[in-house]
Amino acid sequence: MSKPLIYGLLLSILMVIAPHAEHLPLWVSALCAGLMLWRAWLTYSGKKLPKRWLLLLITVAGTAGIVLTFHTLFGREAGVTLLMMLATLKLMELRDARDAMVLVYLACFIIITNFFYSQSIPTALYLLATMMVIVTTWVHLQARNIALKPRVRIAAVLLLQALPLTLILFVLFPRVQGPLWGLPQDAYASTGLDDHMSPGSLSRLSLSEAVAFRVSYNGQPPRRDQMYWRGPVLWQFDGRAWTPGRSPFPVVPKFTDLGQPVDYVVTLEPHNKHWLFALDVPDKLSITATLTDDFQLLRKNKVNARLRYAARSYLVYHANLQESPRQLKRALQLPPGQLDPRARQLAAEWRAGSKDDADIVRTALAYFNKQGFVYTLEAPPLGINSIDDFLFKTKQGFCEHYASAFVFLMRAANIPARVVTGYLGGEYNDVGKYYIVRQSDAHAWAEVWLAGQGWVRVDPTGAIAPDRVERGLSAALSDKAALPYMERNPPQWLRNLRFNLDALANQWNQWVLGYDSERQYAFLSRLGMESITWQKMALNMSAGIGLVIALFALYMLRHLYTRRPDRVQAAWLRLCRRLAGSGLPRAAHEGPQDYAERVAAARPELAATIVDLAARYSALRYGVPGDEEAKRDFLQRARNLKV
Repeated sequence: MSKPLIYGLLLSILMVIAPHAEHLPLWVSALCAGLMLWRAWLTYSGKKLPKRWLLLLITVAGTAGIVLTFHTLFGREAGVTLLMMLATLKLMELRDARDAMVLVYLACFIIITNFFYSQSIPTALYLLATMMVIVTTWVHLQARNIALKPRVRIAAVLLLQALPLTLILFVLFPRVQGPLWGLPQDAYASTGLDDHMSPGSLSRLSLSEAVAFRVSYNGQPPRRDQMYWRGPVLWQFDGRAWTPGRSPFPVVPKFTDLGQPVDYVVTLEPHNKHWLFALDVPDKLSITATLTDDFQLLRKNKVNARLRYAARSYLVYHANLQESPRQLKRALQLPPGQLDPRARQLAAEWRAGSKDDADIVRTALAYFNKQGFVYTLEAPPLGINSIDDFLFKTKQGFCEHYASAFVFLMRAANIPARVVTGYLGGEYNDVGKYYIVRQSDAHAWAEVWLAGQGWVRVDPTGAIAPDRVERGLSAALSDKAALPYMERNPPQWLRNLRFNLDALANQWNQWVLGYDSERQYAFLSRLGMESITWQKMALNMSAGIGLVIALFALYMLRHLYTRRPDRVQAAWLRLCRRLAGSGLPRAAHEGPQDYAERVAAARPELAATIVDLAARYSALRYGVPGDEEAKRDFLQRARNLKV
């Protein structure tokens, strides 16, 4: 095999594997890099390939290492890792055209695995360039005498010819819910909020700039301090972490005294959890979901794909004025034993000195405001008595610290309370006219149940860092070094660039990645295809593919029905017509030489010229093709002959 072909195959495998480097174990990345460098050196030096027993030993050892690393050979992570290793090992036994073709097919297959991790526009463009390299290598394999530039041109033409078929398949192929293949559970990444909260969990999440969801409002958006996006509600506390617990007697939530509704549309990024996000509190939803007794929105299936839904919420409300006694008892539970005795004692003092529950709430907020507490992402570690350590020693924490301590104090003071996690605020994108809610907007607050008011939201973070509620995380922190760069008030041009790129990504998400069955039916209905079924779509798709193939076939065969003009012949025929006009027509059976001799006999003054022209014409037409200079000389002589 030629060296350029082997280098092309090496580049193809390298490009499809390179994006996986951050996902693969370090030792696998090092093994793949070492194998490819080894194969490149063997090709350059002309040395023999390694023995099969050595390759078998590397394969067995590598497979054993993958099993020890992942404890399985199945699933996304283990499967992709094994595939990467085997692809590079295949390079080490590359000997003939069959092996090269296998590598080309393997590279095309591995491209798909990159979409397990990212489906963004940069990923798509990179993989398109990768596909260009693979097809160019394949063309080289089929026609090795063609130079590099024509190979690239042929590859580009082939990819362009595939574009109409790709569009037809994209628009008309029946969309299915979920993946086309039965992917294992670990093919979906869990991102964002979790259903438990411990010191540091939200502060770590706030360092991420990843998008949680995007929101566009129908009409005037609410104020930032009203944008509480409700997520998991946490009831159970073990002294360190908060978890949802289990509601043994769920009840239907009831809302009264509702204010003006807010309508909006959410585009939720996949997070591999059951919950949806809506403004506190949700009333209507365009998709099927359950509203739990603590006002969470839950889907039956996990959100493993981008999800778009319209919602309506009421920002002013009274929730569960007649709450179930069992729920109130559940909201008073404290960890067993005598954990955090000082906090319990403080709450008891507040209870003894207050006239009602609302007064205790105000006292707690004033305590946070006046006792020197600091809002920070880098809180000191806490001991076994985490609440006591935070309230009386460190006094430094993030929103989870304040929400946790506040709910503990409320329960110790015999006021039903619970922790609510979600997101607060969002960044307005003026280019796309929507809000971007990022993981850095993750937040935790509290709810207390007050007689005559029901469940009331209380955000203790607002007592320590009101800017966090009103202006965002960056405005609330004095030391912004820990924040991502784009959260530290970057130059306006950089923010504008970011907004433009995000608006472009949002359109990609909406119309390409979000082209689900619902959007497909809506789009085809607008085209006049009513009562669409998958059978009709399959029939239309087949007809469209057949039409495109037929048009391409006619285009490729067009040269069979076209005649390329011959300037020499055309000039000779014009000369014959001119001579016919002077009384010397050429007979159908006469060749150039015979005709020239008859003209010379009839017109002696033209004899030398016409015989010479006939000889030149015969040589150019029937002999070895002359150069362009000879053709131009004949054309000029034939044109200048006066008959």
